[in-house]
Amino acid sequence: MRALIAGAFGTLVAAAAFTVACAPRGGSTGPGPVRAGPISGEANGRLDGRDRMARIALTGKAQQAPVSATGRWRIDEQGGRTKLVTGKGTEHWRIEQQGGLLRVAGDNGDATPWREGPFVARASEGGSTLRFDNHRYRGELWFTPTDSGILVVNRLPVEDYLRGVVPIELGTRQPGDRAALEAQAIAARSYAYIRVPADVSVEPRSGWHMVATVQNQVYAGMDVEAPIVNEAIDHTAGLVIRYDGLLVDAPYYSSCGGRTASPKESWRDVRDEPYLQSVDDTDPRTGRPYCDISPRNHWTAEFDEGQLSEAVRRALVANGARDPRPGVITEMRVEGRTASGRATALVLRTDRGDVTVRHNQIRNVLRDARGAILSSTYFSIDRESRARGYLSGVSLRGHGNGHGVGMCQWGAIGRSRAGIDARTILRHYYPGTVVGFAD
Repeated sequence: MRALIAGAFGTLVAAAAFTVACAPRGGSTGPGPVRAGPISGEANGRLDGRDRMARIALTGKAQQAPVSATGRWRIDEQGGRTKLVTGKGTEHWRIEQQGGLLRVAGDNGDATPWREGPFVARASEGGSTLRFDNHRYRGELWFTPTDSGILVVNRLPVEDYLRGVVPIELGTRQPGDRAALEAQAIAARSYAYIRVPADVSVEPRSGWHMVATVQNQVYAGMDVEAPIVNEAIDHTAGLVIRYDGLLVDAPYYSSCGGRTASPKESWRDVRDEPYLQSVDDTDPRTGRPYCDISPRNHWTAEFDEGQLSEAVRRALVANGARDPRPGVITEMRVEGRTASGRATALVLRTDRGDVTVRHNQIRNVLRDARGAILSSTYFSIDRESRARGYLSGVSLRGHGNGHGVGMCQWGAIGRSRAGIDARTILRHYYPGTVVGFAD
């Protein structure tokens, strides 16, 4: 393929359909669910997912791409038409770009001729793994010139991709968390299967199916793999979540605060799905949420005058203002609650007029000093400070961490520790679904 793919990596990720929480440590926002076509039927045995080859974009704007390996490896032009470089694992090479052309250059001054690409790095002996940017990866690494740098894509079987996803999204955990790890593996596989076709001959026009960030599922290659996680992935190999004969897009996030949300409670312009209902997450033994074990299930957030002014500016930008001058904020109030208790809208009153943000956009507007979004929309205004008649500070008190739709990851961990199995965990967070093979 010869192409200068438009846009930087940030533009490339615009096609992502669901944004998923970054583990029990955080959460993020995203648009609504996607439903795939009908499932062809149960397999006559366990699948291992190796018929699905995922392409994961690691970066879309590398100025040069350092690559090496732990053993014997090589770099070819696409399809292996031309062998460009062979290595033993100790050499360090880099892919360089000049316009729409690439070359491989070594530290000793050696370099290949400029060629169209893409280039493909592969291990050439068992046990050898590739390295890019000081991280190890299974499968192949593809390098393609774009108009903003080198697009680097890791091509590998879905099951191997999950080995670099689940430890980041749920952590490596302890033996009592095994069912939660299995539930996470099945949910993450369902998410991947919707985006990765079973037919390996169908290649994505963009060059990738998913990106390695929270825009899809966070993926970190081999360096994060853990035996207990790999066992959970192997034990559930090929299993996905289905509803009414359809493979479902299964969102998840860190913690719900006691009750999950329906899609319309968190995102605008989406439809509710029967398998994404708001469900109670209370442990009947304690009367407390299963996710109360999360260190971020209950939180406070403080905003000073400058941060409030910046929140108004972000709100104006989100609402399409061409001249986002925030003015001075005089009042902040929650206007309406969803069925699960989350804020429907946040009204920011200023001396230049009112600004309203809704649903999960509230989290993007209210950011802390480091730029991190608000933990959830499940909050109330706890305290206000005033000076000169204006609002000079606000304290929020909230629950949960993430968008709240689908599986509560800390809730799944709590349920696992209570002896609940993975299938039962998934049925609770995705009502009416079944776990089975996709093909």
